[in-house]
Amino acid sequence: GGSVLLAVDVGMSTLQDFRRRPHRAAGHGTHGASDLRNGRQGEDLVVPVPPGTVVIDEDDRIIADLVATGQQVTVLEGGRGGRGNAALISPANRAPTFCEQGEYGTEAWFTLEMKLVADAALIGFPNAGKSTLISRVSAARPKIADYPFTTLVPNLGVVMIDDRSFVMADVPGLVEGAAEGRGLGHEFLRHCERALVLVFLLDPSPLQELSLERQYEVLERELRMHDPGLADRPRLVAVTKRDLFVESPVTGALLQVAPDLIEISSVAGQGLDDLVHRIADAVDLAARTSDPGEGYVLHRPLGATFEVDRVDGVWVVNGRAAERAVALNDLTLSDAALLASRRLSRLGVDESLRRAGAREGDEVRIGDLVFEYSEPDLG
Repeated sequence: GGSVLLAVDVGMSTLQDFRRRPHRAAGHGTHGASDLRNGRQGEDLVVPVPPGTVVIDEDDRIIADLVATGQQVTVLEGGRGGRGNAALISPANRAPTFCEQGEYGTEAWFTLEMKLVADAALIGFPNAGKSTLISRVSAARPKIADYPFTTLVPNLGVVMIDDRSFVMADVPGLVEGAAEGRGLGHEFLRHCERALVLVFLLDPSPLQELSLERQYEVLERELRMHDPGLADRPRLVAVTKRDLFVESPVTGALLQVAPDLIEISSVAGQGLDDLVHRIADAVDLAARTSDPGEGYVLHRPLGATFEVDRVDGVWVVNGRAAERAVALNDLTLSDAALLASRRLSRLGVDESLRRAGAREGDEVRIGDLVFEYSEPDLG
């Protein structure tokens, strides 16, 4: 049977397709035929995912972090095809009358999370002006409105400045308690994790209940609680909506914690060139001095290891190699059953059961099959 793979597609930007179609299946193999003809192998299914996709298995283990073009991971291997009787000829059996069965494929659930791959992330409270800013400095066209939580999914834009460019992310607005999940905080904060530079946007307008200093403190604390490393990430601070005020709304208390802040107005265009140049410089510096974060795929090759447990009076053998040894054989045929028994013995299953305390006649389950344990002849 075919395998299921996930592969990076730079043309994708969200995982929305998996909400509509969460189930995916590779192709089935076909039976062999006479005259030593093999059956057709099942076709692999390559499922495209956006850059920044994290793949998590049912045990909450991260098995892949896919960020770059060409990266892919096999999440489910297709079942191995069975061999015909001609392939089973051995010195002990010159004319085998049985063949192996094809192995059943596997099923599993995986969690896919997307963490934006951006150079700079805009962070601020709802309605702080993040979407307006990214629409003014890039070709991104996010939804913009005069009410909070307009942005519910991140927006990406490529910013061009002189002969340089960088990717900017408009992260949905954060609220106090975001690190504990309030206001979808965990969903939004994870998009900051890959950014080389964080840009705090502080909103002095009456729409915000908190002062500029308090907004800064809350944003910094939420980042630290979500991931301590984010609090140490290179950071720029901009006070937005300068066009609404005759005099600067910036206080001395804020200047003490952010002495290099810049005041901007995305509507009037005030300070945008200066801000973009500062972000580009910070991104260039961070790119030279930080870990490139190339992503990874965790390979777990099939081994001969297995575990023996006692569950409700039944001995259970868990391990892909042991399960494969019995699944490939039609155990209603004596020769096939003998071959499976020899394979299990070579793996050490018999000895492990004996040492664990199995007795003659005990039930043993391997995969979907149940056997009676027969004590090995030690004489």
